[in-house]
Amino acid sequence: MTSRMTEIWVGIFVAAGMAALFMLAMKVSNLSTYNSGEGFDVIAHFEDASGLKVRSPVTMAGVRIGRVKDIQFDDQTFEAVVTMRLEKRHNTLPQDTSASIYTAGLLGEKYVGLEPGAGSDHCEELALEAELEGEEFNPADCKNDAGNKVLRDGSRIVLTQSSMVLEKLIGQFVSRFLSDSEVEDKK
Repeated sequence: MTSRMTEIWVGIFVAAGMAALFMLAMKVSNLSTYNSGEGFDVIAHFEDASGLKVRSPVTMAGVRIGRVKDIQFDDQTFEAVVTMRLEKRHNTLPQDTSASIYTAGLLGEKYVGLEPGAGSDHCEELALEAELEGEEFNPADCKNDAGNKVLRDGSRIVLTQSSMVLEKLIGQFVSRFLSDSEVEDKK
């Protein structure tokens, strides 16, 4: 009876360990938070997208608002083309929003950070126009107005900043240090 009870407890312990390893694997691979549900795709071209992966977070003000959907190489411009899937509720981002590739911490994963541009607020212009004409203004009508310059499905983010690659920075530092020391030696 005692050996049977020990085998049951060992089985429970092994099953709990396997479940914990599975949860850890899901967390590390970002599969547990991947949501390909409703949203819209925007595209950005980067000179260097080193370290960025599919399913990497897309954030704004430190909050995840989407994920990287696809990364391709453009043979025409020799740049990385990053397609990002943004959540549907974030459909009011100005068209002149900028995108940068950052690193979470010193050696953490790469992610895309978005910064809203100045963008003209078409809704405010329509509200002021309606007020001047003495008409009633409905803000809900403005969100779907074609004149509202916001990111939509298929929009391209033009202002981008590529990934900082530690090896390139070290190489630039070393080459500058060597060239400065050669100048000093010639004097």
